[in-house]
Amino acid sequence: MDISSADLHSKLKEFFGFDTFKEGQEEIITHLIGGRNAFVLMPTGGGKSLCYQLPALVMDGTAIVISPLIALMKNQVDAIRGFVDGRDGIAHFLNSSLSKAQITEVREDLLSGVTKLLYVAPESLTKAENIAILKEIRISFYAVDEAHCISEWGHDFRPEYRRIKAIIDEIGSAPLIALTATATPKVQSDILKNLGMLDARVFKSSFNRPNLYYEIRDKSDPKREIIKFIKQHPHRSGIIYCLSRKKVEELAELLNINGIKALPYHAGLDAKTRAENQDRFLMEDIDVIVATIAFGMGIDKPDVRFVIHYDIPKSIEGYYQETGRAGRDGKEGICLAFYSEKDIRKLEKFMQGKPIAEQEIGKQLLMETVSYAESNQCRRKLLLNYFGEDYTKDNCGACDNCLHPKATFNGQEDLCLLMDLILSMPEHFKAEYLANILAGVSNSLIKSYRHDRSEFFGAGASHTVKFWIAVIRQGLILHLLDKEIESYGLISVSEKGLEFRKAPYPVSLTQDREFAEGEDDDEDVSAAVPKGGGGDQVLLSMLKDLRKSMSKRLNLQQWVIFSDASLEDMSILYPVTYDELKNCQGVGEGKARKFGKSFIELIGKYVQENEIDRPDDFILKTTPGKSANKVFIIQSIDRKLPLEDIAADKGLEMDELLTEIEAIVCSGTKLNIDYYIDQAMDEDVVDDIYDYFRNEAQSDSISEAVEELGPDYDEQDIRIVRIKFLCEVAN
Repeated sequence: MDISSADLHSKLKEFFGFDTFKEGQEEIITHLIGGRNAFVLMPTGGGKSLCYQLPALVMDGTAIVISPLIALMKNQVDAIRGFVDGRDGIAHFLNSSLSKAQITEVREDLLSGVTKLLYVAPESLTKAENIAILKEIRISFYAVDEAHCISEWGHDFRPEYRRIKAIIDEIGSAPLIALTATATPKVQSDILKNLGMLDARVFKSSFNRPNLYYEIRDKSDPKREIIKFIKQHPHRSGIIYCLSRKKVEELAELLNINGIKALPYHAGLDAKTRAENQDRFLMEDIDVIVATIAFGMGIDKPDVRFVIHYDIPKSIEGYYQETGRAGRDGKEGICLAFYSEKDIRKLEKFMQGKPIAEQEIGKQLLMETVSYAESNQCRRKLLLNYFGEDYTKDNCGACDNCLHPKATFNGQEDLCLLMDLILSMPEHFKAEYLANILAGVSNSLIKSYRHDRSEFFGAGASHTVKFWIAVIRQGLILHLLDKEIESYGLISVSEKGLEFRKAPYPVSLTQDREFAEGEDDDEDVSAAVPKGGGGDQVLLSMLKDLRKSMSKRLNLQQWVIFSDASLEDMSILYPVTYDELKNCQGVGEGKARKFGKSFIELIGKYVQENEIDRPDDFILKTTPGKSANKVFIIQSIDRKLPLEDIAADKGLEMDELLTEIEAIVCSGTKLNIDYYIDQAMDEDVVDDIYDYFRNEAQSDSISEAVEELGPDYDEQDIRIVRIKFLCEVAN
């Protein structure tokens, strides 16, 4: 079929109301209408959907659009019906949500030739009755949307996508267009091979989204920071992504309690609720949707002003696609992600039990995310490099690292040493393995290859493993090194790298950022590390001096009085009363009364002398669910009931009960659990743990305590004794 450019522009205006095509769209559409296969790699917001919707409307027959999500299909079908007034039959979807009557309606519209676009889930495509229907109609072309789902290296791998080619062959051949917003060169190759379309013309747009701002934040107090951020950007649409359904529900509830209109979206909700919540977000009845990664694929809402990742995603591709839902109209889009090493360990734990090959792929994708988060390089440069595109500017001006650049160093000698190590070995190895050798860190694998005896073992021991991993990553970005994706990320020296080694020249590198351990909703109630940067640095220094002198006078560890995070909050909020002080992070009623007098006096005097306008108090209102059991637990402990019985009565696991107790204690309430400790624990063990918190601990972190005390001490015992210590000393 041939159609002139003028006719194509006329149809664009008629159906979609646009005067001009976005970059690349017209060429793709003309190619497809001409009956040829196409592979489209276009970032979110680039207009992929139009590349198959317009051809479907102008070509003879019905276009079959294979799409992964029911919510996405409904959204697209509603949009097409809106473009073509009064012809609801022009677009349909076929999936498990339809009743028999609805399926009959779809069949009739297909057979009569009314339907131009049929959206089908890959699972529905394999059903014999659906194949029979499709064999009876004329098919204009097949479109495989979200085609990255084909590849195991893609972030949303769907095994059913692997069967698409066989089903298409059974139904009948027609031109094929595959589309995705995110695909590394490896994923692109997988898609083309699996769909049998190596002859397809590849249309690749730039992955650069210049209107998006990227930032990674320390995950020390994400809930407070998220609420502050949203209140600073009132009445703007945003998406918050969490990895678990439980966290989605909790965070949506917390936002509403704090005056932010939000709804949850995850696979655990029934289909009706999910659809209603999605529609309310699209219709702007609410400002924020809190969702698992299932939300947003193909959702056409151009004015999402921010995307927040409460949990760091499992892959760069997932991160890029999800952040791509911000600023699709070309205007401001802010992309924040919270990162902690604890989250990475959780994600690694989730991979256990999967096939080894799948674990290897998952770990490599995760390590790419870690490298991105911890890097001090331009985030735009890192993202584009991941997708095989070079970003030539030194400073993008729209990411945290470019706006607040870190010091650089000449990495010439470091790169030469690294290359000498790689070239000395007959085999290739992963980045972490090479970094361990240079840093002099031995393990069983290194010993098995006898590389602990190599002249290079410890040759770079003045630097850490993290430092060497950063050097490797930047060597890859500079194309001095290559990574073999097929072999799970083995590192080699590139041709350009060999030339560099023969004639080295200065190379500017940056060191990685250091991140905190991160918040832990299940274990630590401890005051986290300082967030840094936001407070009055002069006041903060004075508060630290006061804490230091008080710790000497009271013979207490400094963290027992107030944590760094608490002092950081004081330097931001300037509390001058006990009620204001207890709302600072990690303080609570007990600590405010016990240690607060000198601090609020110092702050009050400082505020007066420096004529400081104090901010309106920002108080994070918490959900009642966390403290719903509070009265019952306090009364049960007063009655000296065994903790196991208290947990059983409330249907809690022991660690969940301890988390509840820790929350009660940290809010300032004293509990006496000596009766339980005397019965259930060895006296020497209790003394050792108590002594550690009294004299050695630098904070009340459980993970630090476990590491320092060693494997002979049970983590649950440590938590119980910490509760005793907090009640007797800290509160």
